[in-house]
Amino acid sequence: MCGIFGYWDRRRQSLTSKILRSMAQALIHRGPDDEGIHHCQARGVAIGNRRLSIIDLAGGHQPFISDDGQIAVVQNGEIFNHVELAAELRAQGVRLDTQSDTEVILRLYEREGISCLGRLNGMFAIAIDDTREDAIYLARDRIGVKPLYVYDDGQRLLFGSELKALWPAMHGRPGMCIEALHHYLTFNYIPAPWTIYEGVRHVMPGTWLKFTRRAHVQSERWWSLANQREQNYEFGPWAEEFMTLLEDATRLRLRADVPFGAFLSGGVDSSTIVGLMARHVAKPVQTFCIGFADPRYDESVHAAEAARRFGCVHHSEQVALNMLDRWPQVLHHLDQPHGDASFMPTLRVSELAARHVKVVLTGDGGDELFAGYDKYADFFARPGVADLQADAFQRAYFDSISLFTPEAKAALYRPALREQLAGIDSFQAAARPWFNEAAHFDRINQALYLDMQLLLSGNNLVKPDRMGMAVSIEARTPFLDWRMMEFAFRARGCTKLSASGDKKHWFKRAAVPLIGDDLAYRRKQMFTVPIGEWFKGDLYGWLHQTLGGSEIINQLFEPAVVTRMQTDHRDGRGNFTRELRALAALAVWEGSTV
Repeated sequence: MCGIFGYWDRRRQSLTSKILRSMAQALIHRGPDDEGIHHCQARGVAIGNRRLSIIDLAGGHQPFISDDGQIAVVQNGEIFNHVELAAELRAQGVRLDTQSDTEVILRLYEREGISCLGRLNGMFAIAIDDTREDAIYLARDRIGVKPLYVYDDGQRLLFGSELKALWPAMHGRPGMCIEALHHYLTFNYIPAPWTIYEGVRHVMPGTWLKFTRRAHVQSERWWSLANQREQNYEFGPWAEEFMTLLEDATRLRLRADVPFGAFLSGGVDSSTIVGLMARHVAKPVQTFCIGFADPRYDESVHAAEAARRFGCVHHSEQVALNMLDRWPQVLHHLDQPHGDASFMPTLRVSELAARHVKVVLTGDGGDELFAGYDKYADFFARPGVADLQADAFQRAYFDSISLFTPEAKAALYRPALREQLAGIDSFQAAARPWFNEAAHFDRINQALYLDMQLLLSGNNLVKPDRMGMAVSIEARTPFLDWRMMEFAFRARGCTKLSASGDKKHWFKRAAVPLIGDDLAYRRKQMFTVPIGEWFKGDLYGWLHQTLGGSEIINQLFEPAVVTRMQTDHRDGRGNFTRELRALAALAVWEGSTV
């Protein structure tokens, strides 16, 4: 796990070493153990790395450079099948000098070019400087576990694992992208490729970009989950394949030369992962959980039950439920607004884990792959949903997950902003392309596909990456092994959400022999805090002051509308928890950038 950064100048103009060091310093939390920069000033190119040493502690220094000096590679992430790939390369006579997965990328690229990405089972953002082609490649893993941002003004490309790595080379942040703000108010996060900053983009998952001296950028989608076709499984064969794939995905993600553990909530996802980990380790698995005094939000008792079942060394702490004092720190690490309050407890459990390990396995992805959220059961239980035409179904599901409706946004915006954003529809811009790709899936899988592409990569994977990296630990996600993702979308939606509304329908049945009925079928709890309740009482004054004192809120939005949401929420005339939380996150983010 690392942070990468660099630049490519089409005019061959060089950045200074001081700027490159500042870019590296901005990512030191992602890689506190080592730093490496390959800088060719004559060509106007550099690729750099800040390293969190996980595999081959002594030999994994980046960048890796080919024997002839023509190719240099850096990566952020891990290639979990690097052992098998290295053995294959050595059998073909290729010399590898280290046990590093990044050297495997270099050797594969030398032989196969950029098509080697399809051979990698991992989470990664990769930069390759290829002098032979006088080009630089940037590539991102299949579903976007690892981040990668770019800014290209036509003359110079800048890239980095976090937005803050770009600013030293830009002499400050760009202005706000109002289209990104528009989408933020729809989704509660900013979906890729947009970022909150004008001209800065997120490389799309499963995509590589090639930059040359020409202004045109070559882009290719090298993997798509939509290539799957649904099959009619019987439960027995499905369950066997499911558990076999998940166990192997978990086994591969135990490869590390440092202590590792797992986040454990006692839910079906994390309990299953920990149960599978316990089969493949010589020592008890270290597990981590935080608890709250309020039983509505406390999962620690269930986590302790799972830990006892698998003989884990369990680390649990009860913490204060009110973590709003951590919000500025959270948003500093995110670099842009996110309205999801669960980032705060995720940071807190990451801090607990970081005292003991450098790697954690998580259950992220299970809900999106196998319909684990209440919103799926609620939506598909609506009368008439099954009878909707395709366009009406897509719009109805989109509306069900939207934060502000188009009408609510129009009312919120001041006239100038309303005019600027007229005609920009978040559904058409950000959702419909994914729905079009998933049209051959059944309706449940269409909804899940949209969330895989938007919610997962835009918010839910940002959470373990940024909050883990904030304290220099690596989060690994067995459910997002590419084999598991493809398997999940070969199964019909009814295997995930039953006609009676049972979420993770076959998944839970398959996991029962491993984790037991109590853990498999306990009611799902959200890992969050009751911020909506606080906005009615103790934090009403804080909210009013935060929103009222925000330059962004006051410049862009109608004050009367913002105030009315607060008072209506406080007085019980409406529940505006999510809307107010998103506006507060925007205001707190604004303060965190100062």
